[in-house]
Parts: sequence; structure tokens; C-alpha cells
Amino acid sequence: MRLVLLFIFFTYQLSAQSISIPFNSSWEFRKTTDPKWYNAEVPGTVHTDLLTNKLIPDPFYRDNEKLVQWVEKEDWEYKTRFTPPPTIFSKKNIELVFDGLDTYAKIYLNGLQILEADNMFRQWRVDVRSLLKKDQNELRIVFSSAVKHDDSLGALNPLKLAGENNRMYSRKAQYQYGWDWGPRLVTCGIYKTIRWEAWDTRRTTGKKEDQRWDVQLVDKPDSIGRTFYFNVNGKPTFIKGANWIPCESFLPRARKLDLYRKLIKAAKEANINMLRVWGGGVYEDDMFYDLCDEYGIMVWQDFMFAGALYPGDEKFLENVEEEVRYQVKRLKHHPCIVIWCGNNEIEEAWNNWGWQSQFNYSASDSTKLWSDYKKIFHQLIPSVLKELDPGRPYWPSSPSLGWGREQAYKQGDVHYWGVWWGKEPVEKYNDKVGRFNSEYGMQAFPDMKTIRQFALLTEMDTASSSMRAHQKHPFGYPNIKMYIENRFRTPKNFEDLVYVSQLMQADAIKTAIEAHRRAMPFNMGTMFWQWNDCWPVVSWSAVDYYGRKKAMYYEVKRSFKETVFLPYYDENSTKYYLKGANDLDTVVQVKGEFYDFIKGDLFDGNDYTGMIYPVKDPQYFTISSLTQQQKKRGVYCFRVIHKGKELSRNYLFAYPPKQLELPQAKINYQLLPRSIILSSDKFAYGVYIDVPDGVELEDNYFHLLPKERKIIKFSSTIPLESIRKQIKIKSLVDTY
Repeated sequence: MRLVLLFIFFTYQLSAQSISIPFNSSWEFRKTTDPKWYNAEVPGTVHTDLLTNKLIPDPFYRDNEKLVQWVEKEDWEYKTRFTPPPTIFSKKNIELVFDGLDTYAKIYLNGLQILEADNMFRQWRVDVRSLLKKDQNELRIVFSSAVKHDDSLGALNPLKLAGENNRMYSRKAQYQYGWDWGPRLVTCGIYKTIRWEAWDTRRTTGKKEDQRWDVQLVDKPDSIGRTFYFNVNGKPTFIKGANWIPCESFLPRARKLDLYRKLIKAAKEANINMLRVWGGGVYEDDMFYDLCDEYGIMVWQDFMFAGALYPGDEKFLENVEEEVRYQVKRLKHHPCIVIWCGNNEIEEAWNNWGWQSQFNYSASDSTKLWSDYKKIFHQLIPSVLKELDPGRPYWPSSPSLGWGREQAYKQGDVHYWGVWWGKEPVEKYNDKVGRFNSEYGMQAFPDMKTIRQFALLTEMDTASSSMRAHQKHPFGYPNIKMYIENRFRTPKNFEDLVYVSQLMQADAIKTAIEAHRRAMPFNMGTMFWQWNDCWPVVSWSAVDYYGRKKAMYYEVKRSFKETVFLPYYDENSTKYYLKGANDLDTVVQVKGEFYDFIKGDLFDGNDYTGMIYPVKDPQYFTISSLTQQQKKRGVYCFRVIHKGKELSRNYLFAYPPKQLELPQAKINYQLLPRSIILSSDKFAYGVYIDVPDGVELEDNYFHLLPKERKIIKFSSTIPLESIRKQIKIKSLVDTY
């Protein structure tokens, strides 16, 4: 998909002959009640500084998270002594600019308080011309406990605000307080850069050329309810997306580890065209948006509110307005941002989560709380956007309706969590299709190499303290077990459990994506939960914290190709229904053949040859029936072909894997400098190539037909001999 650039001129501020210089200095920190100072890194966080100085254990390792909870209850002080750059004194105006302070901070220059900050999402500026010395100066920043602040405000409010704790009182990354995929690590610190800005003439206005992609949201009534789709370059475009959470619990480490480039490059390679920046995290680093601009990935941008009711008092609203103004001005020049969204799941929660009864709200309480909600999401944010960025659409809350309501599937976006939270079978994805599916998901374990990095070899059990600490969902492991047993045989050991959980997750997400793509143009978007992790954990992610790709990643990559065939077996009618999804402007061919698992022979009379038309012309077909035994011992393979080249392929089984009579396959491979050539004497389900870190495979967790020769390309930063010594290959039948 090529995105057309529109050029828009907007008014902006610039400094005539201005100077901008990074504030480079050596920092120290301490707990405010301790006399001893320790070296600190800026940008950074108090947790990473404590870790560097060996004052806390690694909270990502084993169950150490619980050993560092004391940090959030303390106040912390940072200081530095510095000599300002001489060039700034030639200017009439000198400001210190703080791009990110997390969160409650008092700033002192040479013993005098110059600033008090209370929002990690705002930039803070202070005029220091009159206080600055040309020789040595001292800058101190004292961070007070956000948790103590939250709890004190919560205690003063006679009306308990809905939410699992008092996090809603702080304009701070909400995921730090813990989520069902993340640890509770409520940190603080100077998490973004500090710099000098100096100038003579006060800022003047000018004109700058901005770039926008030609993308519009189409939300209008139709015969079913209301449409919800994006026109890209004037054409209705199916969104192939994922939900993005912060890629680090300690944000400054994300740049140091180059996580943004790795994760967004991987998203591009997986054929993703939209990422949703989820509202419980942060307005992302500039690098995130720069990379999305570069790779042509659209961004659905939430404002940072999620799953709770927020205060409606004047001070809080003023703080939020300054935050929104700053972030919109900071981000609006990025063409990748195509929609602003007020919050994550608050309207759904108000209408469906039972908050009114849980928190004993009276009718008058509810009226006040809903009025406060509307002040932020129906008045404040849209009014600022109308002023500063009127060209982009605004959506007050995602989803617009809860997944338990029939109307949710006829208009707006929907978060369907009947599968997983509701414990409904994976097959329900075929029925619960909305106009735009912006959340759904399935958990799986991360790679075994990841598990070995946070747990001891003696702890490879879901009952161990380390494995419990790295599963944050209240019924995560029982759910994984249930969904495996629904469709797969019980794995024989822990390592097989990890592998099969990933096959199960991939199968579930494939089922959902294919249901969504089959439903075009009724449905025009699918964004699974979730793309990434903020720490090593058992979660819904496609790529784990260390960048290791789960089976789901590769299945998403295949399912999001431009042209795919989407076969579906209806158990009630025992018939195969076939439909293609074609994002190309040309007709392509599809060829389907039914293979015997063992012999590889084709069953005559059950071949299929047809065409896949562009999305506006969907077609369905029925294939003649096979015997039950044949269905258990074989598979349909559908190849999409254009000009003699295979564009994609898909497999269709009549039964879930546990009912298939899979043979014990002998998989052979040949390792070459940049590729692996595989073949198998019999059909192999879910072939997993386990390679050492430093090797990036083009494909993995794939099916291998009998006597088929498959070439997997790879890139590597390690010697070929190291790969040869460590490579392992398995398939599903090896777990029996």
C-alpha cells in the first residue's frame, strides 16, 4: 500500500537566531531520607538507577518484582552541578526545557524552587536567565511518591472513582500500576531529555509545510447500522493491525535497546498497516512515529486514559488540557497518525462492567460522574482538536459499545473478548464479527529461551513462583490449558506446553483474522491484542519482550498478505465454503488440492480451481464431501497464483488438530549460508525451527506437505557453525 502525501501549510512558532543545546551533565540520586548519593543516568528512572547501583534485584527476574515494591512509596532526589554553555549567555532569554518528568517533581536551581511538575505527559519550561551563574550551578529535582499522592487524593474524595486502585488521580502512565500483562513498577525520574533554549527576539510566526496521508474515516449510516472504515487514497482499505503497548516498563531503555526499530520493522514485515497506541501507556517516543512515517504504518492514537473514571475538578481538567495541547502540537505533523481516540474502554466499562453497583453509586453520583466524563472526552479533547488539528477524526472511546451488546457488531469499533475473557470457543470468532474489530486476543507462553532468562531450570512449571509472577491474568494458565485441550492433545512436558500454546494462539488469531477478512466489506478492520510486551511475560503478544517471535507472528504475516484464500469448514452442513480476500486490483487464480498425510496422494474429484476477485466481488463455493476417515488423514492446500508465482497458501482441516491422524514425520534439512532447505516424508504440522539468537527466519511454525521442498531464508549475525550446532526442528506430533 502506497500512501499519497497531501501538503498542508500551518502556522507555527520559531525562534529567530535561537540556540538549542542538550543539557549534558553528571547526575547523582538518593532516597530523600538517606545521606548517601549514587551515580544516576539521565534520561532514566529510579528503578534502573537502583538496579545499576545494585541496590535492588532485577525486577524482571524470577519473582523479584515483589521485592522492589517499596520503591514506589519513597521520595527520590536527583542533583547535578554544572557550568552552562557560554554561548547561551549571549542571548536575552534562557530557558531550561524538561521534555519528560515522571511525575511529581519540584525543581530547584541554586537553592531556589523554579518549577513544580505534576504530569509526565507534559513538557515543562522555565526561564532561568536571572538565576543562572556563569560558573558552577546546582540543579536538584525532588520526586515525591505518586502512589502516596494518589491515595491521599482518593481518601479526600467522598466518591470513590471506579478503578482497581487510585491511579486515575495521576497524569502518569497507567500501566505502571500493573495490568493483566504487566508488572507493578510505579517508577519516577527524568525519563526524557533536558535541554537549553536561548534566543534574543521573541518567537515569531511563520509557515511550514506539513505532510498528511490521504486517509479519511468513513462513519455514516447504512442499511445495517453505521459504517466504520478508512479510505486510503480515496479507496476503502481493510485495516490489518495490532495494538501497541509500551515496549519497556522503564521507558528510557527502549531507545538504548533499539526496540522501536526492531518492533516496527517486524510489523512492516508482517504486512501490518496500522498500530493502535493503547490508552493505558504513553504518548510514544518521537522515534516510534518517525518509524511509522518511514514504513508507511498508520497510527490510531489514544489519549492516555484507560479503564477507570477520572476526576472532573478544575485543576485536573486544566492539567489535562495542557497535556492535550502539548501532545497534539508535538505529534500532529506526523502523517502516520490518522485518528485520535479519547480513551480505552471507559464508555464500555460505564455501560457494561457494573461499576454503578460495584461502587454503590446513587443516581446523583452517576449523573455527576458521567458529566465529569463528558467534560474530558466529549468537550475538552474535541475542542482542542478542533482548534489545533481539525483535519483528523476524533473517536471518543474505544470501543464504542461493549461486546455483549448486539448493536456493537453493527456500528463503530468493537473489542470482542468472548473468546478468552468469556471462555467461549475459538470458533465463536466466525460469528462475532463487527464493523471494525479493534481488540481481541489469545494468550501463549513466550519462547523457551525467554522463559529461561527469567526462571530457573527447576521452575519450569506453571505452579512455580517465577512462572506465577510472570502470568498476570487471574485465570491465565487455566484458560491456556482449556483452549489447548479444546483443539489440541495434551502436551507431554513443559517445553511442549510452551510450543503447543503458541500453535493454539496462532490458530485462534488466524481464525479471527480470516473471519474478519471474509466479512469484507461489512467488516473493514482487524487489530488483534497485542503486538508487543513491556517485560518477559506470558501474554497475548505476537513478539515477546526480547524480540522473539511467537507462532502467531508468522500466522499473522501469512493471514495479512494482500491476497489470501479463506476456506471455512462448516461442521453443521459438513461443507467447505471458500472465499478469497484480494487487495490487489487484478484477478488471481487459486488452486486447491486435498493431500493424504502419509502418501501425499491427491484425492481425485476434490480438486478446486477458481479465481479470487477484488474485494467488491466476493464469491463462495462448495466442495464435494469426503469420507470421515479421509478428512482425518488429509488436508486441503490452497495456493493463490498470479503469473505462475505462488503469492500465498492456506490449509484447511476438517477437524481440530487433536482429532487428526497425524503421522510421525521425518523432517530433513540442509543448512546453507542464508537459507534452510526442508523436506519431510510425511505431512508435518506446525514445523518449528528453533535457532539461536541472532538468526532471523523469514518463516516458521509452518505446515510441510509430504515430499515438499521448502526453502526458508534467514539473516544472521552469528557464524553458520554456531547455528548448525544449536538448530532444532520439531512438529506437533513430537509432543504426543
